[in-house]
Amino acid sequence: MRKTQTEILKSLILLAVPTIMEQIMSTLMQYVDTAMVGRLGEEATAAVSTTTTVTWLVGSVPMAISTAAVALIARANGAGDKQKTKRLAGQAAYLTLTVGAVTMLLCLFLSPYIPVWMGAEKRVQRAASGYFFILSLSLVFRTSAYVFGGAIRAMKNTRLPMLINLTANVLNVILNYFLIYALHMGVAGAAAASSLSYVFAGTAMVVFARKNDWLRWKRADFWPDGEGLRSYGQIGLPAMGASMASCLGYVFFAGMVSGMGTTIFAAHSIAVTAEELFYMPGYGLRTATSSLIGNALGEGDARKLRVTEHLGILLTLGMMVVNGVLLYLVAYPLMCFFTSSGEVAALGARMLRLVALSEPFFGLMIALEGIFYGKGKTKNIFYVETGSMWGIRIFFTFLCVKIWHLDLQAVWYCMIADNICKAVLLLAVYLREKRRT
Repeated sequence: MRKTQTEILKSLILLAVPTIMEQIMSTLMQYVDTAMVGRLGEEATAAVSTTTTVTWLVGSVPMAISTAAVALIARANGAGDKQKTKRLAGQAAYLTLTVGAVTMLLCLFLSPYIPVWMGAEKRVQRAASGYFFILSLSLVFRTSAYVFGGAIRAMKNTRLPMLINLTANVLNVILNYFLIYALHMGVAGAAAASSLSYVFAGTAMVVFARKNDWLRWKRADFWPDGEGLRSYGQIGLPAMGASMASCLGYVFFAGMVSGMGTTIFAAHSIAVTAEELFYMPGYGLRTATSSLIGNALGEGDARKLRVTEHLGILLTLGMMVVNGVLLYLVAYPLMCFFTSSGEVAALGARMLRLVALSEPFFGLMIALEGIFYGKGKTKNIFYVETGSMWGIRIFFTFLCVKIWHLDLQAVWYCMIADNICKAVLLLAVYLREKRRT
């Protein structure tokens, strides 16, 4: 048993470290990206931030396909079924092309209306609309980056997606400098830089996925297959539902905060971005846990499955405790990195110190999500995510902002309560299922 634990711990760490590094570097590059836009002023920050939650909503579609791809391909790989793995990769390619194209066209059509729906001030609506339009042009490539990054990770290769995404992020920062400052394109330049980096990442993921003999699908594997699409739908649709319920919640949440004024919304948006560095490593461990759980299911190894679950929870919890302490200590300097406004920095730092205390609960939530995703049990996450997001975060934020007219701190208390509730509910579901088995 001890040998099994040691081997799984080693595998988990080896898979998680590149993904954690990828998440950290991606977040750091996003920090630079946000700071470069932030130097243009509060209006530029608000223009970019206005559509951020909608971008997350759109991203829920490729993320759902990626979640299904990881669970299905990891399981087929664990079972040693090479032909099925190729077939699943081909279906992933079909979904990437069709779903990515449809989503892109829809976003381009809606781009003029989204800033208005989000409650943005009139002075930033035009810039926000242009930013979202340009960003949406790369949606097929963004979908490819998510889906085939997941497929490669399902084959226990997390180093390659890390290198591709790291290169894409560095490219984004370089292009930001030239397009925002040298060519004086402002917010539109930031959007163009992001789009071009997605084109690179999406293309590279496909090219390198096809270099893996297990993922090199044939033409016949690409065409729609009822069984393959049903498998993706059974896992992907609840995952997409959970992500869309969450992101729609973020849209309403951000919309209510944006109505509190440009300064408050800028502080809120920057603080949300700043927090990412401290919880994104947890998602790296979640990805590694999901991949190993899928492989264990394919192998039919119950002991490996059980140990992977326990180690995934313990490692994620431990890391998030440390990250919460660090976030509390560096809250104000971190905000100052993003903005030259003392008022925005001070308000954002207060919010970060509040949320730092709840990071362990966030870590527990992430770890349990990784377990359920790896098993393909995405309905559990859908029910918990939807109920908590709308029953706690959105409902009580509405009361705080629209009825009671409270400040930003009350809004962040609602956000923290939502995260704690999700962690507790997912733990209850997990323990209930353990008792049944």
